[in-house]
Amino acid sequence: MAQDEKGQSLSDLLETIPNVTDHLFKNAPKAALTIYSQMMPGDGVRPEFTTWRDEQWAWRNTIAVHDQSYHMNSTHVRGPDALAFTQYLSVNSFKNFEIGAAKQLVCCSPEGYLIGDAILYRMGEDDYMVVGNPATNEWVEYNAQVLDFDVTTESDPMWTLNRGKRREFYRFQVEGPKAWELLEELNGGPLPEIKFFKSAEIKLGDFTARGMRHSMGGMPGLEISGPWDDYRDVKRLIMKEGKKYGLRMVGSIAYFTTVIESGWWAVPVSAVYTGQGTKGYRDWMSAKNASMRMSLGGSLYSENIEDYYLTPYDVNYGHIIKFDHDFIGRDALEAMADKKHRRKVTLVWNAEDVMGVQQSMLEDTGEVNPLPITMPLSAIARMHYDRVEDKDGNMIGMATYPGYTTNERAMMSLASVDLDFAEPGTEVVLVWGEDGGGDRSAGNIEPHRQVKIRATVAPSPISKAAQSYRSDIGIKRGSLEDA
Repeated sequence: MAQDEKGQSLSDLLETIPNVTDHLFKNAPKAALTIYSQMMPGDGVRPEFTTWRDEQWAWRNTIAVHDQSYHMNSTHVRGPDALAFTQYLSVNSFKNFEIGAAKQLVCCSPEGYLIGDAILYRMGEDDYMVVGNPATNEWVEYNAQVLDFDVTTESDPMWTLNRGKRREFYRFQVEGPKAWELLEELNGGPLPEIKFFKSAEIKLGDFTARGMRHSMGGMPGLEISGPWDDYRDVKRLIMKEGKKYGLRMVGSIAYFTTVIESGWWAVPVSAVYTGQGTKGYRDWMSAKNASMRMSLGGSLYSENIEDYYLTPYDVNYGHIIKFDHDFIGRDALEAMADKKHRRKVTLVWNAEDVMGVQQSMLEDTGEVNPLPITMPLSAIARMHYDRVEDKDGNMIGMATYPGYTTNERAMMSLASVDLDFAEPGTEVVLVWGEDGGGDRSAGNIEPHRQVKIRATVAPSPISKAAQSYRSDIGIKRGSLEDA
């Protein structure tokens, strides 16, 4: 999204506000992926199709289907320099990137902080497609315009930004212990051997689709995609034939809890607000850009937005950084390589402390109550960041995606903590609720008092099923792929 009609850029807007953090705290929270379609009954993604607990249970026990046709941006990158260009944007190597395969696209600022990540599909010889949230896609579009690569981009925006109300492709994640059985039935026989992040043509009854080895919750299954015109018929077919297997469509409430189990830090605070290396981007970007509409919340508060930035090392991407090619941020990441980094972990909240917060909703003690813990998604902003402390109150990291899954029977967060506190079993403290008691969010959440919740460090991903699946297909912990 380049400058708006009035010519106001992101840089212009930043000069008019005293503090980026305060601006983001005051933005209205957005419910995670509550996507509705105005097409015909049965289309779109409901908050719940059965119940969020039933839908969580399905991806671990039967079959879960995540409809990803609506909420992600898609951007084609085409031209003779398409591979060289996308490789220049990503910290990981794109060697052995054949047509039909996919790679993780991990983009950093020149200062070495995460802009965002996405999945990059190789659609053809000189045709690549970036699928992810706007932060990554718009960074790709900007660099395609300003860098000296022979490429063009074509955007297929997410449904809420899509004026044509039509996508190029439908996309479903079909996963769970019975997913393979259903897919083979729809294929009319055994599926071709498909390695992780590779794809092959498969049949879905009378329809032809592309099946890629990938899943949301770290369970066996395929991401299937095909022409938008087939969307309704393919969805009906999957639901009809999957019924006998216990298939559940996953609603928007349960959808985002997959990241808690699988350990993907999906929406970092994009490192675009500061730094000389991204000034050109801010000058190019519209003041209406998503980066200024995103909401920020949680117990972690700093006037310096850079305190929310993460490096790839902080989210366990260190092993995929390859210094065998030139890329944006290489010098900064190379200088950090031998330093101590935070490590991504799962925090399992103390059940007694959680119940203490919940019980306060049923009591009138005369004092301000803690912030209620909403299940399964407890985030109070699109970018929710909580302060993590040691037992003496010293900050040792930050946590995001607070939520509950019925599969783990626990309230949890993903967190990035100092290495000395990253060992599973270590006891830490999570601060719950805003330090201003809700004042910073300009009335978007009710007044409350902060409380401290004990938590225990666990691996990321925490799901033993996801750990086993990743081990079977050779994925190293912390990233979507091992190359």
